[in-house]
Amino acid sequence: MKILISLILATMCLTPSSQAEERKPNILLLLSDDLNTALSGFGHPQCKTPQLDALAKRGLRFENMHCQYPVCGSSRASLMTGLYPYTNGMLGNSGNLRKNLPNVVTLSQLFRNNSYHAGRVSKIYHMGIPFEIIAGTADHDDPQSWDETVNIKAPEQNAPGKKTEWSPKDKSSQTFTGVEASSGDLEHADGMAADAAIEFLKQNKDKPFFLGCGFVRPHVPLVAPSKYFDLYDRDAMVAPKVPEGDLDDVPGIIRNYKSLDRYGVTPELHKGLLEAYYASISYMDAQVGRVLDTLDELGLRENTIVIFSSDHGYLLGHHHKFQKQHLFEESTRVPFILSVPWMSDSHGNACHQITELVDLYPTLAGLAGLTPPTNLQGQSLIPLLENPSTKKWAKDLAFTISRSGGESIRTHDWRFTHWGFGAKGEELYDRKNDPGEFTNLANDPKYADRLNQLKKRLETKRKEAGYDPKKYKMK
Repeated sequence: MKILISLILATMCLTPSSQAEERKPNILLLLSDDLNTALSGFGHPQCKTPQLDALAKRGLRFENMHCQYPVCGSSRASLMTGLYPYTNGMLGNSGNLRKNLPNVVTLSQLFRNNSYHAGRVSKIYHMGIPFEIIAGTADHDDPQSWDETVNIKAPEQNAPGKKTEWSPKDKSSQTFTGVEASSGDLEHADGMAADAAIEFLKQNKDKPFFLGCGFVRPHVPLVAPSKYFDLYDRDAMVAPKVPEGDLDDVPGIIRNYKSLDRYGVTPELHKGLLEAYYASISYMDAQVGRVLDTLDELGLRENTIVIFSSDHGYLLGHHHKFQKQHLFEESTRVPFILSVPWMSDSHGNACHQITELVDLYPTLAGLAGLTPPTNLQGQSLIPLLENPSTKKWAKDLAFTISRSGGESIRTHDWRFTHWGFGAKGEELYDRKNDPGEFTNLANDPKYADRLNQLKKRLETKRKEAGYDPKKYKMK
């Protein structure tokens, strides 16, 4: 009896790393595409995401998580390397990570090097959506990251059903095309991805695995079976409220980039656009649920760390702008959930500390008891899993860069952004009193000291993030 009690007490006292040694936890990384925080579990009043809300109740919800570059290729490369874009050289959707860093050990590669079976389903690194889904390719993938891969081939905007152009003036491949599809869940990209992920789990349930499963919705085109559109009342959709003249104080280099005039979105069209975006999210949410249900069916839930995130945020008329590559809160902030079964004290809670996607790599390495590369630039989130409000968490700013020499730091109370590496204009927002970031205080003499303080902090962080003036010339 004494021996039995001792064994029970020893198990209860296991740290995350010792738990990993005992159980060799599986990793399930679920990545959405172009998703802002429009999840009901993150407080969105209209979008319906019951499956992700349920996951949040079994994990920790990070309410202040930020990407490192609000565009797919850069953000995903940063997440998978644990390095800021200035260090890994991925400053957009072009470029080649392995060419930039031939010896980089990516997140999944670390697990692969430690006897894990690593698989990719659909989009983890950058893919051109919708064209690469239509073709079934993944031209920007990193083969060294995986033991096996599955590319998804689906019709996208060519799917049968009611098609509507919600941004009629935009003629690019990123126009807001909505498709209320007449076909079912499994006829479209995310349903196919869930199927492939489920098959991977069944085939690898008896060995440690790292599975990265990418869902492409709600990236445009906004395609979902019609039943998901039926969840929403188009006339009831509420567009973001934007003060008149909001962009008048924004630097000219970015003022009109992807703004309302380009898209031709009228107030009525805006309602349809939002309905299509939310329907796409609800469809993606349902496919996430199918994968998570399979963990239960296979008895894998208690030994699988689950991560859900988007690659970056997304503007849907906020600041009279759309899509990504901006440096407002709505484009840098992502919905992030981390579920570690044996750390139940954090389950159902929210963390409001400032965190970054670059922090995921050292976190997963620590939870699995693996030794990560020494050059990682993020910080392990394990202290926050143990106590979401711990004072041990030292990070007090998030660093995000973008096109046109845009760089931004987000502290608890402020956002400072400049363009052209400082030569093309500045933005300063008091987030405590102006959480919508509507009033640019950069040219207000009353805030000169605050501006200079934050400017110095940005310059320091830029160097820490790997900025090389020989490679990225100041303009």
